[in-house]
Amino acid sequence: MQRHLSIPLQSQWDQGKGFGLLVVARAFRTEGMFISLQEPSLYTVKAILILDNDGDRLFAKYYDDTYPSVKEQKAFEKNIFNKTHRTDSEIALLEGLTVVYKSSIDLYFYVIGSSYENELMLMAVLNCLFDSLSQMLRKNVEKRALLENMEGLFLAVDEIVDGGVILESDPQQVVHRVALRGEDVPLTEQTVSQVLQSAKEQIKWSLLR
Repeated sequence: MQRHLSIPLQSQWDQGKGFGLLVVARAFRTEGMFISLQEPSLYTVKAILILDNDGDRLFAKYYDDTYPSVKEQKAFEKNIFNKTHRTDSEIALLEGLTVVYKSSIDLYFYVIGSSYENELMLMAVLNCLFDSLSQMLRKNVEKRALLENMEGLFLAVDEIVDGGVILESDPQQVVHRVALRGEDVPLTEQTVSQVLQSAKEQIKWSLLR
């Protein structure tokens, strides 16, 4: 007979960002054996990847030492691409990891967590990243547009995840913060396209006055 011992409940909220992580830990004693679930952790994300339609890396950020060397990372990325690029599903288990992914034209987006991680949490990160980029790239989520806006991509990822901890899941907030941070970037660090776009907008407003 199974006897329920305790169900401690803890609600952890990210500081001021409105993203709640509800962690429920349960322990059971069955026939004299003590069984406990994996200890919960805020370090949800192990890696975020963006590959092209050949499986080559466009962006990769690893948050722990599961794959400590670039060689191991590239091998993992090739493996994950080969196992997912021809399937219609959104979740895979690979090399003891949980992988959620989606594609857009010639891009493949991946968010990786541990084997016991909640897929919905990882999917929230994936959707937030994709929707943020879609707004930033004006729904033109493809390789060329992404390569022209890599700075925005780096800023967006940093707003969503920090050190493996999920900070934000609302793409509107991410885009807003990226725009604010972009205003602080020196002119020499802005891309040519950003400078030209800014100039066009200034000319347009001057003509309307």
